Amino acid sequence: MKQFQAPLSLGISRLLLYFLLLCGGFIACKKPDVPHRPNDNASRYSSDVIDKWLNMQLRLIRNSPGQNGLIVARYYAYSGVAAFLSLRPGTSISNFDGKLNGLKALPVIDKSKRVYWPACVNAALASMNRTFFPTAPDIDKAAIDSLELALNTAFLITENQGAITRSRTFGNDVAKSVLNWSETDGAKHANDPYTLPAGPGLWVPTPTAFAPPLLPYWGNNRPFIAGDIDNTQPGPPTPYSEDPKSDFFRMAKHVYDVSQHLTADQTAMAIFWRDGPGYTPGGHWISILQQVLQQANSHLDKAAFAYALTGICINDATISCWQTRFHYNLVRPVTYIQNVMGYSSWNSIIPTPPHPEYTSAHTALSVAVAKVFTSIYGNIGSFTDHTYDYLGFTPRAYNSFDAIADEVSISRLYAGIHYEPSLDQGIIQGEKVARNILRKMGLKERAN
Repeated sequence: MKQFQAPLSLGISRLLLYFLLLCGGFIACKKPDVPHRPNDNASRYSSDVIDKWLNMQLRLIRNSPGQNGLIVARYYAYSGVAAFLSLRPGTSISNFDGKLNGLKALPVIDKSKRVYWPACVNAALASMNRTFFPTAPDIDKAAIDSLELALNTAFLITENQGAITRSRTFGNDVAKSVLNWSETDGAKHANDPYTLPAGPGLWVPTPTAFAPPLLPYWGNNRPFIAGDIDNTQPGPPTPYSEDPKSDFFRMAKHVYDVSQHLTADQTAMAIFWRDGPGYTPGGHWISILQQVLQQANSHLDKAAFAYALTGICINDATISCWQTRFHYNLVRPVTYIQNVMGYSSWNSIIPTPPHPEYTSAHTALSVAVAKVFTSIYGNIGSFTDHTYDYLGFTPRAYNSFDAIADEVSISRLYAGIHYEPSLDQGIIQGEKVARNILRKMGLKERAN
């Protein structure tokens, strides 16, 4: 649309009428595409676009068949990275530059023309979620399209169509590059044929589903940041024994004894952190991230950075843990308590997941995320987790991110699905992953 100059003699009312007639009304009028208008820094925008897409992703995880904690942990990581890279040219946050393992080709943006960073993120996350959730119900697939359209329409209130179109193209191009990168991370082979080792003390499928091992080769996946799981493997677990005087027997008996004297709050804690049905362990932390972004009034670039790092912590801590689990293949408490201790009717409060015991993945990923949250946001102080309000659960309150991770860990003992040493080693494993990530990102570890 050409620029115009109205006669100076026109009054204010007539000038407005002149403008409306020229544009065909506010709705039909398009803002001029001004190539030399400087691009704003992404930090001047709110995290609203990410907040809405986190809502959508959590909805998709809850409703899409065939999802599990490992698969969606990977989705979070790639989605967060795509969100951040789609606005990287508009921020001074450079921590990821050259750090993403094996990611080489990224699209280049024309800095001489106006770009609207929220629209870049909108396009990138719409593309990522369409690709990652092909089994979503039709109503949810339509909701992805509707959300993208609604946001783009809202953007036009303050931005011209040319800027929105360029931004959408760039966001889609970034998503395409990230999705191409994801094809080579090894996840396609995580469920290759696997021969379950047999022998005393080794894992066997557990009641009630007696499902086969979940993605046994997940530990071979490529981590997002080269070297972030180096030196994170713990030593061997407690030596297996069926002798009632042995450390192993006492360790299993501790799980049984705790289960017989649970308080109402300990039971509630175990159920709150079971995360299935629900959002999966990693999804619970994505929900916490969303709440933290709202509580901290986080700006767009910092929110995207936190989203990417949260997903990476969840994904890479889980890779480290899966290496441990399928190296030692340790028997689960339910098997030992029923078959060795003789409590054949005993069962865990929540179903024992279909993979070996050592170490606790939920503990490791929770500790890693808590450390990174603290590095980015400091001690947030009082925080109440409303993740499972929709299930009618009572929200749980905490005074630090570390306190959340501590509760996650001990909840697995109360639930009856882990021995205590698996939790202790999971804490150490998660701390090591987090410290590697923080060091490689050039971020400082902060006390909580």
